[in-house]
Amino acid sequence: MDFDYSDKVKDLQKRVSAFMETNVYANEQVYHEQTEEGGRWCVPQVMEDIKAKAREADLWNLFLPESDLGAGLTNTEYAPLCEIMGRSHIGPEAFNCSAPDTGNMEVLVRYGSDEHKEEWLKPLLAGDIRSGFAMTEPAVASSDATNIEGSITRDGNDSYLINSTKWWTSGAMDPRCKILIFMGKTDPDAGRYEQQSMILVPLDTPGVTVKRHLPVFGYDHAPHGHAEIEFKDVRVPAANLLLGEGRGFEIAQGRLGPGRIHHCMRLIGQAERALEAMCRRAKERVAFGKPIAQQGVVMEVIADSRMEIDQARLLTLRAAHM
Repeated sequence: MDFDYSDKVKDLQKRVSAFMETNVYANEQVYHEQTEEGGRWCVPQVMEDIKAKAREADLWNLFLPESDLGAGLTNTEYAPLCEIMGRSHIGPEAFNCSAPDTGNMEVLVRYGSDEHKEEWLKPLLAGDIRSGFAMTEPAVASSDATNIEGSITRDGNDSYLINSTKWWTSGAMDPRCKILIFMGKTDPDAGRYEQQSMILVPLDTPGVTVKRHLPVFGYDHAPHGHAEIEFKDVRVPAANLLLGEGRGFEIAQGRLGPGRIHHCMRLIGQAERALEAMCRRAKERVAFGKPIAQQGVVMEVIADSRMEIDQARLLTLRAAHM
């Protein structure tokens, strides 16, 4: 395995890093202020302004491997760019590369019909709308997708009825969220990996109710957020089904694999920024007559952190390569 970056990736690293310095880090506080002023669940104008600049700079939709709709990068090539974006919690969205939209767009590219792509993929690629992924349920251990119990029942020739409660549906609180990819069971009696299906559910469909936002360690992650959603006799066209009945687990594996790489690299970017802050603090803070950076125990902590981050990066790059 060779993890040396190509000239194309090195060029994109420089351009993304420069864009982050000029447009993203400098606007983090503005983003927070506008979110607060707008009542949390709003669209901060500064983000729309940054997105426009990213499109002008041709730093847009850098993900999407094996598709001419992206930047023509493999997951391994995209990973270091994802790390740079992840250094700021507002970074990925600036480049239209934030979850769950990236994974949902990959699903639509790979498994959606021409109609799905026209109605939902195009506005997602343009950054005009956002989306959610409704898989996790409160009653089951949803990290194993085969446990999902939400029902997708055929009703006549042209529609499905959906009933379930989902939670931790990231993005559903965002006022720009217009479409959900819902995972449920179409045939509970089929083989373990053929019971599940995925179907597109517009968020404004009758019977879809966003019950509440779910904080994480006290943070609401506004304006993105995570929601508990009730689906009660929700009727959607049969044409909204992705790929076919019983193909949901297959789609989940295709969707969640690259998404996990993206999350890991974003968090490695956060870890790098945290390490930089720790090193700055260690140089500035004086105790017992010298900067604490000169204390052996602090040196050890910094060295351990450096090794742990490098290990995590190499493991993630190996997973992306495989």
